[in-house]
Amino acid sequence: MRLWRSVVGKLWATFLILVSFVLFILTIMLLEFFENYHIDQTEKGLTNTANKIARILEEHDRDVGLEIAWELVDDVTKVIIIKGDDEYYYSPNDDNAFELPLSYLHDDKELRAVFTENKPVKKVSSYFAIDDEQIDDPDILIIGVPLPESNSEDGAVFIYQSLEVMQETTQSTTQYILLAAGVAIVLTTIFAFFLSTRITSPLRKMKEAVSAAAKGNFDTKVPYLSRDEIGELAIAFNRMGRQLKYNMDALSQEKEQLASILSSMADSVFTFSKDGEILITNPPADRFLYNWEYEQGNEHNRTVPPLVMELFQSAVETESEQIAEINVQGRNWVMIISPLYNDKYIRGAVAVIRDMTEERQLDKLRKDFIANVSHELRTPIAMMQGYSEAIVDDIAGTEEDKKEMAKVIYDESLRMGRLVNELLDIARMEAGHIQLTKEAIDVKPFIKKIVRKFQGLAKEKNIQLQESLESKGVWSSFDPDRIEQVLTNLIDNAIRHTPEGGEVIVSEQSNDRGLIIEVIDSGSGIPGEDLPFVFERFYKADKARTRTKGRSGTGLGLAIAKNIIDAHKGQITVQSKLGQGTTFSIFIPRNND
Repeated sequence: MRLWRSVVGKLWATFLILVSFVLFILTIMLLEFFENYHIDQTEKGLTNTANKIARILEEHDRDVGLEIAWELVDDVTKVIIIKGDDEYYYSPNDDNAFELPLSYLHDDKELRAVFTENKPVKKVSSYFAIDDEQIDDPDILIIGVPLPESNSEDGAVFIYQSLEVMQETTQSTTQYILLAAGVAIVLTTIFAFFLSTRITSPLRKMKEAVSAAAKGNFDTKVPYLSRDEIGELAIAFNRMGRQLKYNMDALSQEKEQLASILSSMADSVFTFSKDGEILITNPPADRFLYNWEYEQGNEHNRTVPPLVMELFQSAVETESEQIAEINVQGRNWVMIISPLYNDKYIRGAVAVIRDMTEERQLDKLRKDFIANVSHELRTPIAMMQGYSEAIVDDIAGTEEDKKEMAKVIYDESLRMGRLVNELLDIARMEAGHIQLTKEAIDVKPFIKKIVRKFQGLAKEKNIQLQESLESKGVWSSFDPDRIEQVLTNLIDNAIRHTPEGGEVIVSEQSNDRGLIIEVIDSGSGIPGEDLPFVFERFYKADKARTRTKGRSGTGLGLAIAKNIIDAHKGQITVQSKLGQGTTFSIFIPRNND
């Protein structure tokens, strides 16, 4: 089957069909020509012979004339001389030769005209009847000429010959033509395969070059050995390969530049098709999708917020830029979606999503800083002032009451001292004056020691505190005192915000990049709108700032923790769902010098 699908097979079949058709038409025409030619020549020869016999019979007496007449005919030609109803003569022949009956000559309408109209006649016949017996014989050509009136009033010379000899000649001619046709077909096949090989050899090389180009190898060259159309095709193919390689290199370079630009952008960038399918994203966009999926609880679905799709549809329908804001995991995002055009038609849209949380946060901090500081200082100052006045005015009647008031004043002064010290620590850290004493620490016993400090507080609140650590020994370089300060703050916060019966898990894992420590609780969680501010100074999820027993604090612990982790060139992040718990993650890189 591959032969018929190839160029060789098609060319061979084309040549074969063409030659066969020409030979078929030529054979029919030659056979028709030879048949007509033989009949015409035989007819002329028989007519001349019949006329000669008629003249001989006129010029000589009967016996001499018949003897001469019989000499004029050969073995395949038969003669009947009729001089009257009772006088007729047959040419001598062998015993097996068929003799034309006289009745047929007199009864046949066409042949009878030689007697009735005294004119020459001719006929080709293959059917006779003798004594009511039908005789089938090969075609016979019958020629009849009238005898001169001086010889016989009702006489004629009939000469006839079987056409079987001509048919044998035709068959011989047909055999020669078929033999010539066979030789022509063989020569045509050899010529077709030779020609097709000359054509298909470079075509096969071009096919191999095209297959290589389809796999990305544009350096393949097609050799051109001739200057005909195939050679020009090879030259054009090589030129096309060079141009494709140049274009592909240019496209690859542009693609790399675009990917570099998108990767280095701080804003999230999405490119949508006209059907709303995401085509291109950059790393910030992937992080945006991850946070959105985490918030919705459908991880790894790669879906965008409905508001983004609404803006996309509006941008495509109105062919204008659309702007809106969205809140994901407590962070504020400004979305700008613009349509993309392909000449005159819209082929999609591009969305740029910018994280405006820092700007909103700075604006909020600017407004809340004075209120936060004044609130944190006003309460202890007011309590110290009130109790001191009570002591001065002798309101406390007993020595025990005075000691209790003095104890409150002392506690509030300590709280004010801690607040001032923490503010000074934050100021020094933000100014870059923090001093780290890094050591190579075995992480597993280090975390176990910190967790052990909170086991008593956890049991008191009926909270299950446990660690999930890697079995193998992991060593990391960091300042143990500072990291213990961070973990102490995180674990203390987790226990204070987890209800009875809950659990707090401290997990640790490491990879080639560094050390990851997570503090996971099943507590009340943090509202989404507050997540961006948890590491800011004076942040408290309690908006009323009531001092619930066991939950009081300055709101500076997480801010200090963040500065300590930043000093280690690491990261501290938070993920939380209201009512489902909170996860604080610390990453300390392996190389943080």
